[in-house]
Amino acid sequence: MPAPKVFRAALVQLRSGRTIAPNIETAERLIRSAVREGALYVQTPENTSIMELETECLLAAIETEEKSEPLAQLRALAKELAIWLHVGSLGTKLIGGKVANRSYLIAPDGALAARYDKLHMFDVDLAGGESYRESRNFNPGSKAVVADLPWGRLGMSICYDLRFPGLYRALASAGADFITVPAAFTKQTGEAHWRVLLRARAIETGTFVLAACQGGLHENGRSTYGHSMIVSPWGEVLAEAGEDPQIVLADIDARLSAEARAKVPSLRYGRAFEVEIAGMTRPKTREAS
Repeated sequence: MPAPKVFRAALVQLRSGRTIAPNIETAERLIRSAVREGALYVQTPENTSIMELETECLLAAIETEEKSEPLAQLRALAKELAIWLHVGSLGTKLIGGKVANRSYLIAPDGALAARYDKLHMFDVDLAGGESYRESRNFNPGSKAVVADLPWGRLGMSICYDLRFPGLYRALASAGADFITVPAAFTKQTGEAHWRVLLRARAIETGTFVLAACQGGLHENGRSTYGHSMIVSPWGEVLAEAGEDPQIVLADIDARLSAEARAKVPSLRYGRAFEVEIAGMTRPKTREAS
């Protein structure tokens, strides 16, 4: 018997602080609520366990993957609830003093089905003096990742990756039916670009886009946009949160991805091309006499 193509997905929106335990407690409460509503796949946002900008404090709070207590707790929760639990990201210590901003896909038996390290570092200077240097604490990843779910193939990304469309085309070309964007989008950039970028990535690739986001004013003083969102392959917003911690749900029919790609087969017919920089010869002008 073929696997079912329809499932209920949930996004958990958080407002993580600088202490891990209460963040995980809130995440667990909302995950359990989503499962009571019928969710079989649940996604949490970037920086699920902690939102910490200070390097020393971050390194003191987190561990390697093997020693990570939050990861162990979430793996046990996924097994207890028998769900696919996608942890948007946890700070994970690496050899050499740096950190990976790492997303974990946990199978219903608690096994780690996939890992993805954020490729693009959020190093920006925004209006009003708002400035971020993610590369100060984190090492970027080196590869894109897809993983198979019972309903189709899932492509993984994190937050700032959203601004690099080539990644999403690569994931879709690798067979992704669903693309995930767990995030901690700043309020300033989120208000301007979050919804349009998520819809654009869905339309360009003919995939569902599932994006759990942090939302509100955090303990570290940072404001994130919230508005966790599920978008269909045709660009329709199926579910959207506000700013506060909450869950949003939508029923996902993986067959709609193939239908969207059949209607607009841009993935199939994309072409490689050279770019010509055209020069312009200015006409000579007569000097005034």
